[in-house]
Amino acid sequence: MIETDVCIVGAGPGGVATALKLSYLGIPSVLIDKATFPRDKVCGDAISGKVTTLLNRLDPDILERFNQQSMQIDVWGIRFVAPNGKELDIPFQPNYVRNASSAPGYVARRYDFDNFLVQEVRRRDNIQFWEGLAVEQYTQTERGWLISGNKGALEVEARMLIVADGAHSAFSRKVAGLERDFRHHAGAVRAYYANVESLSKDNFIELHFINSITPGYFWIFPLPGGQANVGLGMRSDILRKRKVNLRKALSEVIEEHPVLRERFQNAQLIGEVKGYGLPLGSRRQPLSGNHYMLVGDAGHLIDPLTGEGIGNAFYSGFIAAEQLQQCLLHNDFSANFLKAYDQRVSRVLGSEMRLSYRLQKMLAYPFLVNLLANIIAGNRRIVALLSGMYNDFTLREQLAKPWFWVKMFLRR
Repeated sequence: MIETDVCIVGAGPGGVATALKLSYLGIPSVLIDKATFPRDKVCGDAISGKVTTLLNRLDPDILERFNQQSMQIDVWGIRFVAPNGKELDIPFQPNYVRNASSAPGYVARRYDFDNFLVQEVRRRDNIQFWEGLAVEQYTQTERGWLISGNKGALEVEARMLIVADGAHSAFSRKVAGLERDFRHHAGAVRAYYANVESLSKDNFIELHFINSITPGYFWIFPLPGGQANVGLGMRSDILRKRKVNLRKALSEVIEEHPVLRERFQNAQLIGEVKGYGLPLGSRRQPLSGNHYMLVGDAGHLIDPLTGEGIGNAFYSGFIAAEQLQQCLLHNDFSANFLKAYDQRVSRVLGSEMRLSYRLQKMLAYPFLVNLLANIIAGNRRIVALLSGMYNDFTLREQLAKPWFWVKMFLRR
């Protein structure tokens, strides 16, 4: 029996972010994961600037160690490809100068990135890390929660339970009551390829909007060593309605699309195509209750447009750690006191995810995507404006307003 103020279940980015933030706040924690690291995690592998910003705030030495790795590739923008084939390169920073230590985003295999984070956990004396232990039962007690695993081999009694065990969290579903709503959920498949041709020299990630898979999209994210994370995603309600087989759809795009077919003619599939589900943050969900908080994918905090969840997992983990600090200070772990966590997550991440959902619905129409591509293509002023929107939410909100695009069209 281990007694602790806080037990964190799940050592992915959200759980590790929580544990590290608590550690730097001087609060010991117990961190549990069913896997033994390093381990694979099916994902698009994109790491947003939120992650590196938060790591730098926590400890610049962590970011320096990250930048010294060879596992990641720095990313400087997004290439959107409309159904009509029009390409739009939108840098994350206007007039950027490449510098790996200040890249606005990265791509790294989760196998490597999550293991890097776990190594940072191992550096901290006040984080008790248990790997290879599967939690099987949660029992609420007067003190908080009793967490049992590995047929009773592990028992942890905690005043606070932080659930960060991913998109398929049993606790989130059975205890917290977060039901899967297919209108706010996506299915995706990803594969690794070597020798995909014509990747961006500045490692722009690619999003392809293709008629046959609308309203989903096909992606190519560059990786070190000339490899790429390649995948396809679509909202789950549409998948079910159309009875789409994502693995088959991915293969058809690569083999039949006139441009992509040429780029993949000498490419080699590495390993197998794997699928995964994404609970999207396009509607507000309860993230806490008596003596518990949900972090990252377990709280359905995945961006509805991009499918990126690592940045939001990090943010929610930091917020959960700071909320726990207040719980300990006031000796209050009640559901009512923990509503402050839900409110802060909504304030920091909610507006962004709701905007992403509006943009997701807007981009579901090929004719509209083509029209927008035609408006933007070749217009340096609009491209510069869109570049600024990456770091300016107020500007980004304009994207979902029809009048913004009418003005852009009139000024062409």
